Amino acid sequence: MPASAAGAYFDNNATTPPLPAVVEAMRPCLEANFGNASSIHRQGQQARAMIEAARAAAAELIGAEPNEIVFTSGGTEADNLALFGMIPEPRGAHLIVSAIEHHAVLHAARELAERGAAVSWLPATRDGRVRPTDVEQALRPETRLISVMLANNETGVIQPIEAIGRIARQARVPLHVDAVQAAGKIPVSVEELGCSLLSFSAHKFHGPQGVGALYVRRGTRLRPLFYGGRHERERRAGTENLAGIAGMGAAARLALRDLEAEARRQSRMRDALEAAVKQSIPEAEALGAEAPRVPNTSCLHIPGIAGEALVIALDLRGYCISTGAACSSGAVEPSHVLTAMGLEDAEARACVRISLGKLNREAEAEAFCRILPAEIARLLELSPARHAKIKSGAISVA
Repeated sequence: MPASAAGAYFDNNATTPPLPAVVEAMRPCLEANFGNASSIHRQGQQARAMIEAARAAAAELIGAEPNEIVFTSGGTEADNLALFGMIPEPRGAHLIVSAIEHHAVLHAARELAERGAAVSWLPATRDGRVRPTDVEQALRPETRLISVMLANNETGVIQPIEAIGRIARQARVPLHVDAVQAAGKIPVSVEELGCSLLSFSAHKFHGPQGVGALYVRRGTRLRPLFYGGRHERERRAGTENLAGIAGMGAAARLALRDLEAEARRQSRMRDALEAAVKQSIPEAEALGAEAPRVPNTSCLHIPGIAGEALVIALDLRGYCISTGAACSSGAVEPSHVLTAMGLEDAEARACVRISLGKLNREAEAEAFCRILPAEIARLLELSPARHAKIKSGAISVA
């Protein structure tokens, strides 16, 4: 949404708008360069060249080799390929998973448990981090995989993956990292993380929806989910999404180019938003603010409000935010991430997520800094619980 229009889009952790350069990179694939990359004629080889150029760009974004990149339909497929591909025979196997993972990992792990695998669920601290010592203590002789995300989709908190990676290497257990909310926002190096597999998705860093990738370290044995042709070095059968992959490559190049500057700019906007809310509503809390976070994400706990009510109120003003993961919108249960961090159900329901992107401008953020506290205050004034607490002196009004 242009800065001159009323409102702005602040739900970039759900999806980001494709950059104009990304759209232009995709256009030839939809108009002229439409060949099948498995064909040996000129059109096919042009398509193959575009895919391999994108593969090199995606690999560079995470410090991998191009032949270690497997293109998928997105982060969910990449996560599923990692878990089911590494544990094709679940009975008797053991898997370690954090309790704050995205549902793409959580539900895959639960399905493996249904098929006979044992799963250890790692708790999170109040600031939203997994303790490496808990990973170490959960290890068993039959542990086949550890899966811990790099950055949480709801809080933005960065997990201590390097420490977990050292533990995994010492135990000779493969580590899978869901980096969907980290790639393109912070520096990511698969060598420094020490992982064997890493998932990322184009639409989280201003690429198209419907395309992602799984990094598979050379030498890692992975059983495919799909069977058919010999695509992606026999790790993911099916004709490649040429336009999507070309767009992902373009988005990866742009993300890497602007990584440091965007991190500084977005963290300034995020900090200003949090300060504005705190000044107006002193009891408000930015969850995970004491831990390392990706620069674009703020998860605000505002006692006395319903998060969904604030999302609706801001939507009527033209601002898009969320109460958490887009995959869970409409869910009756409170956020599993926030309850795993120790919040009560009512506290978890009093949270909203604001996530910035490359197309957000300072003028939008400044306007939002004025509107957000005012909308929160208006909702609090309508809350009977708020009036009771004010009367008792339990909370103050700035």
